Amino acid sequence: MEKANLNGFICQNSSVNRQVFKDGMRDGIPIALGYLAVSFSLGIAAKNAGLSAFQGFLASLLTNASAGEYAGFTVIATMATYLEMFLVILIANSRYLIMSCALSQRMHPDTPWYHRLLIGFDITDELFAITIARPGYLNPFYTYGAMLVTIPCWSVGTALGIIAGNLLSVSLVSAFSVALYGMFLAVIIPPSRKNKIIGLFVLLSFVASYIANYVPYISELSDATRIILLTIILASLAAVLFPVNQEEQND
Repeated sequence: MEKANLNGFICQNSSVNRQVFKDGMRDGIPIALGYLAVSFSLGIAAKNAGLSAFQGFLASLLTNASAGEYAGFTVIATMATYLEMFLVILIANSRYLIMSCALSQRMHPDTPWYHRLLIGFDITDELFAITIARPGYLNPFYTYGAMLVTIPCWSVGTALGIIAGNLLSVSLVSAFSVALYGMFLAVIIPPSRKNKIIGLFVLLSFVASYIANYVPYISELSDATRIILLTIILASLAAVLFPVNQEEQND
């Protein structure tokens, strides 16, 4: 039981929790450095949407999601409605609902609700990966340690990107904006190479997005609304035609 406590559930020994917290900080440092670089590019998008450095910092402090924030900044730039922003960010961050369910199954039944809420606040792809890899029940202090170093870097990087965007020329700002596309390519290429179906639907999303700009009625909708429609249609189509079997889901 003591070994399980050391690896997972909150131990009554504060020294053990401190060590687990330090482990989280150590594992979070490489992620934090990556966040600093990516969020800098995200700050360029925030600057183009008209956000100040403080507003960008606050947005990243409260929303630790690259795709969700980028979608939100895009919606702000197009002067879309609050409802459109809500739906776009909800869809962009929907995968975190699945990650939250996965983490909840690894928590001790006696884990207090406030620990669950705090962990749920910062479930990112990278933090989920290092947390779920821990053996035994999950100790929230490990995630807290990782959050302590990653959240500031994500927030500060966004603010720095906005500041740089205000100081640099328009051509340089446009060049930095390309880094965001590189970030998304890094997200979609590995799973597309591993799974041909995912690759097919990635290509379909590109084609459908282009065609939607010229289809009557649909082209008259805002960019945010088109993104919502295409995401729902393509995701539903993939789920119906190519459902994931139980063995693949477990993997």
